[in-house]
Amino acid sequence: MKVRALKYIYPFLLFIFCWVSFSSHGWITLLPVIWSYLIIPIWELLIQPDASNLEAAEEEVAKDDPVYDYILYATVPLHYASLLYFLVSLLQPDLGMVDYIGRTLSMGLLCGIFGINVAHELGHRATKFEQALAKIMLLSSQYMHFFIEHNKGHHKRVATKEDPASARLNESLFEFYIRTIIFSYISAWRIERRDLSKK
Repeated sequence: MKVRALKYIYPFLLFIFCWVSFSSHGWITLLPVIWSYLIIPIWELLIQPDASNLEAAEEEVAKDDPVYDYILYATVPLHYASLLYFLVSLLQPDLGMVDYIGRTLSMGLLCGIFGINVAHELGHRATKFEQALAKIMLLSSQYMHFFIEHNKGHHKRVATKEDPASARLNESLFEFYIRTIIFSYISAWRIERRDLSKK
């Protein structure tokens, strides 16, 4: 089971590529973007997918294996170390436009891939510690309202017209993006106001 968990460390390569980006100049600052949007998609086209799932007994063992939790927890300090390094790297006096663009896109990838996705997983956990880690991760993307709206709004209204987090039939990506950003925030405020008034 421990060996199977190692595949979940593979995404940590992105942290390494981002640190290379933050330390470099020119096109190499785009390495995380090239990795995420070019190399991985080509790799997935070439690799035969594995359609098998864990057996029921294996799934129960995996649920109780803390190594999966430790991988999630490790993401938090790595993410914030990367954010700090990114900010410090922008202070270098000899940066060109490609350097700024490459480094910023790379940090944006970390915030989206790790900041929001890991926060999503931890936000569904029951312990206060894990929920605090979720909020810490969302903070790096200035997306903390997601914690409230997703758990108390989206899950109750999923795929309805009242759900700002579900795309509508034939809605373009751009329209959905604008709508979900604005109305998820408004929804979180309404949910929190309602909860506070009950207290």
